[in-house]
Amino acid sequence: MHKSLLSASLIAFALATPFAQAHEAGDIIVRAGAITVNPTASSSSVKVDRGPLTGADLGGKATMNSNTQLGLNFAYMLTNNVGIELLAASPFEHDVNLKGTSLGAANGKLGTLKHLPPTLSVVYYPLDNKSAFQPYVGAGINYTWIYDEKLSNEAQANGFSNFKTTNSWGLAWQVGADYMLTDNIMLNAQARYIDINTRATVENDAVAPGTRARVNVDVDPFVYMVGLGYKF
Repeated sequence: MHKSLLSASLIAFALATPFAQAHEAGDIIVRAGAITVNPTASSSSVKVDRGPLTGADLGGKATMNSNTQLGLNFAYMLTNNVGIELLAASPFEHDVNLKGTSLGAANGKLGTLKHLPPTLSVVYYPLDNKSAFQPYVGAGINYTWIYDEKLSNEAQANGFSNFKTTNSWGLAWQVGADYMLTDNIMLNAQARYIDINTRATVENDAVAPGTRARVNVDVDPFVYMVGLGYKF
C-alpha cells in the first residue's frame, strides 16, 4: 500500500513538474549579466614617430586595467544545435598606464579610454535539446570602437596632449553553458578570448616642438560573463 502511494506520488510530481526543454530552431535568446574585460595588454616599446626626435625608442610598455559592466547577448537558433549570437555591453572604461620608459615624465597613468566591443559569433551546442544543461562553443568577429580618450591630470601637467587610439577588427572565440531552469529561463556562464589591437599616440611639445610618441598595444582580453537568459 505504501509503495503504491509512493509510486503514485512520484508520477503525479513528474507530471506536474514542467520539463525544461532546451533550444530549438527559431528560438530567440536574450541574456543579461555582469561582464568583465580583463586585458592581457602586451605592448611594443614607446617610440617617437613625429618631430625632431623621430626614431627615438623610449622603451617601456603600456598596461590596462580590468573593468566590469552590464553584458547583453542576443541569439537566434538556426537549427537545434547551431545559432548566431551578438555580444553587446555598456561602455567599458580602462586606465592606460606607461611604465619603464626612459622619459620619466611619461611613466604613470597616461589617461583613460572607453570602448564598445560588439562581437558576432556562430555558436554550436553539441548536446540533444532535451538536455537541460547546454554547453556550447563559438567563434566570430569583433569590432572594438575606442573613444573618449582623456589624459590624466598628471600627464597634462607634464605637457602631454592629443591622446588618440585606433579602433580594431579581430577574431573571437568562446565557450559557455546554459542551464535551463524552466522552458524559458536559464542560467548562463561564458568565457571569451578576443583579438583586439590598437595604436595609441600622444603629443608633447614640452619635450620638443612637434613631438609625438606612439605605442602599439595587443589588448587581447579574456572576457567573462555570468547572468540569466530568457528564451522566446
